[in-house]
Amino acid sequence: MPELPEVETTVRGLSRYLLGQRLTRVEPRREGLRRPFPEGLGQTMTGATVTGLGRRAKYGMIQTDRGQTLVFHLGMSGRWRIEPEELGKHDHLVIETESGRRLALCDPRRFGSVDLVDSAGLDAWPAFAALGPEPLGDALTATHLKAALAGRGAPIKAMLLDQRIVAGLGNIYVCEALFRAGIDPRKAAGAVPPAALKRLVPAITGVIAEAIAAGGSTLRDYAQPDGELGYFSKQFDVYDRTGQDCTRCGTAVMRIAQGGRSTWLCPACQK
Repeated sequence: MPELPEVETTVRGLSRYLLGQRLTRVEPRREGLRRPFPEGLGQTMTGATVTGLGRRAKYGMIQTDRGQTLVFHLGMSGRWRIEPEELGKHDHLVIETESGRRLALCDPRRFGSVDLVDSAGLDAWPAFAALGPEPLGDALTATHLKAALAGRGAPIKAMLLDQRIVAGLGNIYVCEALFRAGIDPRKAAGAVPPAALKRLVPAITGVIAEAIAAGGSTLRDYAQPDGELGYFSKQFDVYDRTGQDCTRCGTAVMRIAQGGRSTWLCPACQK
């Protein structure tokens, strides 16, 4: 599943082709993805000029001069294709610009989504209103984590995947951040000591920033809009490295199941 770094990489890639451009064609090619496309999507967006692009958690945003923002989620397998030679059966939304560029939102599994939201009310949009602080923002602090996790008996990994605690974190980067901070993912969230939380914040920001710089992690279907593959997967310390030596101490990395998901950790380094 594309996570925050992959979405950030996608938004930055789209910016080069969309920012300041008038959209000459916006065409849904099916009824929707995880849910139906917004009614009148093509009519609303065709002729609009893109005034900005951004990201909130795992959502990408394309802002226009019509006071509407197209908000997209890539789901499990979504990605934007730039100038595809031919449109395929999984290209479900097509955008063309006045400069002659064509972009296609490709989503084979159709777990993604597209919404139109009033730009002035973005912060209050239900999907955004409940989100916690961004991993790269100033609001993510050890103090915030201590307050949000106080008294919580659920594992720290599960709490970090809760978008109300921190926005945009997913399985890959939580595994990696917990390793860097030396925290056992099974530990009760409310029992993580303050010193460990102080290590956890820079571990989160560091792994996210490094993944963005590397273009994300190419897993299964993900690629950047220009077709390039992200290479942060070559820097994983624990994720998907079952039985391999820990990069820090040499102990074999282990895989466990938590809440229906795989978790990787070093049993010697993470306490």
